[in-house]
Amino acid sequence: MKRREFIALAAAATLSPLAVAAEPANYTPGMARKALAEGKTIFLDFSATWCSTCAAQDRVITALREENPAYNKNITFIKVDWDDYGDGKLSNELKIPRRSTLVVLKGNKELGRIVAGTAKKQIKALMDKALVAATS
Repeated sequence: MKRREFIALAAAATLSPLAVAAEPANYTPGMARKALAEGKTIFLDFSATWCSTCAAQDRVITALREENPAYNKNITFIKVDWDDYGDGKLSNELKIPRRSTLVVLKGNKELGRIVAGTAKKQIKALMDKALVAATS
């Protein structure tokens, strides 16, 4: 093996865990309903770029997704921009009280939610509930 090939392979192996946790999809109207109609389990993250609680939640969610690739494989993660859709149809239908709300849905059923919680244990429990629903 040539030195350049070795360096390229080593770099790819080092960076591959980072590629596992793809960014969540950015919400557009109808996206959540379409995913639910396809039988997917969705994890909605109602957040705002200026919200410090949202940023703390995002760090925990990202870390958990990197630790467990099964989350990425089985759950559809959707980030809902509060500034754009906080007063939208989805937020109103789900009675979302504020940004920094995390909701898991499957079919026409809400499986759980967290409002302003940032504890890793709490967020992991919600993500685990989504994973069980997605794989059963």
